[in-house]
Amino acid sequence: MYSTLISAADLSQHVNDDNWVILDCRHDLMNPNAGRDGYAIGHIQNAQFANIDTDLSGAKTGPDGKFRGRHPLPERAALIATLRGWGIDDDTQVVAYDAHGGMFAARLWWLLRWVGHPAVAVLDGGLAAWQSQGLPLVTMTVARAGGTIADKPSLAHTVTVDDVESNLVTQTRVVVDARAPDRFRGENETIDPVGGHIPGAKNRFFKDNLTPDGRFKDAEQLKREFAPLFAAAPQAIMQCGSGVTACHNLLALEIAGLPGAALYPGSWSEWCADPARPVATGG
Repeated sequence: MYSTLISAADLSQHVNDDNWVILDCRHDLMNPNAGRDGYAIGHIQNAQFANIDTDLSGAKTGPDGKFRGRHPLPERAALIATLRGWGIDDDTQVVAYDAHGGMFAARLWWLLRWVGHPAVAVLDGGLAAWQSQGLPLVTMTVARAGGTIADKPSLAHTVTVDDVESNLVTQTRVVVDARAPDRFRGENETIDPVGGHIPGAKNRFFKDNLTPDGRFKDAEQLKREFAPLFAAAPQAIMQCGSGVTACHNLLALEIAGLPGAALYPGSWSEWCADPARPVATGG
């Protein structure tokens, strides 16, 4: 079972396995059609397309009428239905990939763990690693029979916006923000109209988890680099702009052997939507 990363060489041996499901998670925050367009041009054999906005996210407004962020979690029942539509069973090995260092594939990795499915891995190095080995892309799409995956006890942890607000007082946990440093400091109004970060948060840009070739750093290096941020992973809350790239840090922690950190799904987009919540800049 692959539960964190898989190499292009290993994946190439399983693209035709009946009990493997491969999902293309390419996306562009500035161009929502880019992922599907890229998939149509060429994708890994037997891969299906997973849309970040519709398949891997839920309604932006909750039943209470409150804004939940740009990419809130889907309802669990809806996610299970989506996973079954891709042909995923309880014993299926799932592999997610993108062309962005895993920033979107990690969201699918985390969501499957959230519904209790451990056999999910991210293609290390993504599409670039696949192509660098001369492995082919195809344009044909695949239709699979429906799967039977069930909702099981979660392997992932979450916190709510209320939990994060309470932590401003208790300071029992550390918020780690996966956004780029300029966004964290409040200097990128194009992406974050309300700039800054949650007071007391620390910055760990998700790209810092990668080597120059786009693959994840090894476990020991990741462990050393996360060590200054918090004493123990269960004390950490991972967030980003909308709960997507925070999953990259959660995957890096799992690779490093540091499980137990929680995701704040609403992240900065939910936090800053209420002007009463405090905002810090700089840092």
